[in-house]
This record gives sequence, C-alpha cells and structure tokens, in this order.
Amino acid sequence: MKLYVVSGLGADFKVLEKIKFPSHVEVVFLDWIIPEKNEDFKSYIEKMAARIDDSEPFYLLGYSFGGIIVQEIDKIKPAEKVVILGCIKSNKEMSGFLKANSITKISRFLPTPLFNEKSALVYAVLRKFFDSKNPMIMDYFAVRNPYYLKWSIEQISKWKFENNPKVIQILGEKDIIFPPKYSKPDYIIPRGTHLFPATRPRQVSTILASIFS
Repeated sequence: MKLYVVSGLGADFKVLEKIKFPSHVEVVFLDWIIPEKNEDFKSYIEKMAARIDDSEPFYLLGYSFGGIIVQEIDKIKPAEKVVILGCIKSNKEMSGFLKANSITKISRFLPTPLFNEKSALVYAVLRKFFDSKNPMIMDYFAVRNPYYLKWSIEQISKWKFENNPKVIQILGEKDIIFPPKYSKPDYIIPRGTHLFPATRPRQVSTILASIFS
C-alpha cells in the first residue's frame, strides 16, 4: 500500500531519511508546491491532494506543518490511516508560543523579502520550529522560497481544525512548539525535540512498524 508523506515547514525528505519504513509500504514523498500569490489554503490543499491516487487504499503521514497538510488532505481524499509526527490534531492543542503569535502573527505584516534564506527572522523561526540546539538545522532547510515561507507561517497561525479520532499522533517529549502536555498523543518519543524524526529515527521506525503492521 502506498504511504504519501509530507515533510515539515521548509524541509525536504532529508528530515525523515533515517526512518526505516515497513518493507510492505511504498513511500511516496509529496514535494512542497510553491503557493500562488494570495492563494487560499483550500486551493493549496486541493493541489497537494491531486497528486494522490485514491483509486486504491493508501496511508498519509505528515511531519510538523506537513501533519496539518495531510489532515486537510484526508478531508478530500480519506486515507486508511493518518499519522502525524511533531504536529497537533486541532488548533486547541497549540502551545503558548503559537497562541501568542509572537512570530506568526507579525509575519503577515512583514515584507516578503525578509523571509529570504539569509534572514535572521527565518533562522529564528526555524530554530524554534525544529531544534534550537541542533547544529545541522540548516541542512534540513531545503525549500527557501520567501513567499512560501511567509505564506506557510501565516497558515499555521490561522489553522482551525477539530480533533479527528482517526489521526495517530506521535510527539517528542521535549518539543517546545507542540508540547505533549497540550495534547493526548498516542506515542511520545523520550527526550525528543521537534526534530525527533531525524534525531530519534529508531524509536520512530519501531512505532511506524507497529502502526502499519
């Protein structure tokens, strides 16, 4: 069965490359699409979902912002299972950091050029969203289009979603963006930061083997 995977904000498959997916699952990575200017979230989700073949059963897996994307895709093209890594199941699970919108709210008023790859603002956001102590942080940051980054941060801050009991949630114990205390995760990765798919791949692989058995 195919497993369609969407990575995190600005990240490509490298964040997930150490994970060993079950051999009977065919992993199909969905690259990020750069949104059109002023494109609404619904239209963007429809474009992402268009690349999924729903003529046969499939799974969905999303990491971080990709977790939000796959939950939205599931409303258009229902999957057999939906797994989210380092992501929330509803806006009610947002941490104090996101609720305060200290960065996300102000982003809509900042000019797009400030979101270029050398921007201190972008680096600060990535440090927050991934792992503030990881020296390899920029190695996982592959999608650097300024408009995409600004647009994505705005979508995260505006996202509204009701908890779907079908979604299987895996969180890192030390994740400061999506702390487990605000959710009821199905699995918690001990000592895992928001970057746990890259830093704790063995634990994640074991859990996924059980989910997709």
